[in-house]
Amino acid sequence: MYKAAFSRHLGQLAIALSLLGLTGLAHSAPDTQFKSAFQQFMQANSGDNSAIHRAAEAFAALYKNAPSNPVLLAYTGAATAMRATTTMLPWKKMGFAEDGLGQLDKALAMLNPAHDAIGHNGTPSVLDVKFLAANTFLAVPGFMNRHDRGSKLLDEVLSSPLLATAPLGFRGSVWMKAASEATKANDAAQAKRYLGLIVQEKAPQAAQAQTMLSGLSS
Repeated sequence: MYKAAFSRHLGQLAIALSLLGLTGLAHSAPDTQFKSAFQQFMQANSGDNSAIHRAAEAFAALYKNAPSNPVLLAYTGAATAMRATTTMLPWKKMGFAEDGLGQLDKALAMLNPAHDAIGHNGTPSVLDVKFLAANTFLAVPGFMNRHDRGSKLLDEVLSSPLLATAPLGFRGSVWMKAASEATKANDAAQAKRYLGLIVQEKAPQAAQAQTMLSGLSS
């Protein structure tokens, strides 16, 4: 049961997070080191389980050198939660997931008004952290009771005035996630609204959004 649940849900987390591109370049972390860690995330997205471990370790090392940085801790938590898909042992699955969720909780608790500031690549840190947490909370199995918090965090990102200051690629990722959640909830009108925004604004996800819109209209 645990294997199926974690594989079905968390197995999609890397795909969701990869939509962030490199908008989450972390404050005080050397860009080359952050990009290297993120590249491991991308490899994990292609099915390389060992890349999940490398990503979690790389982000943990970056966070160790910058322990006041919630963005680095949030990436560490997301990558750690993904490690639940790499083991057959139920207690290890739960351990990785709970550790990752705990790190994300801590990253969220670290946020303060200073994190409204624009990061290296144009995205406010508060949005990076909340969106990473939302994706992860919505990806874990329902019995972990995180979906409501994930939905709330996603709504906070969507309604934040800071979202307008983020790069178009990040905004497109947020709208795409919102459309996906609306589709799961059988709210076609809401899904079409967010997908329409992606197409209208010509976000990098526009082609995918157009395909999804065609499917909803058929």
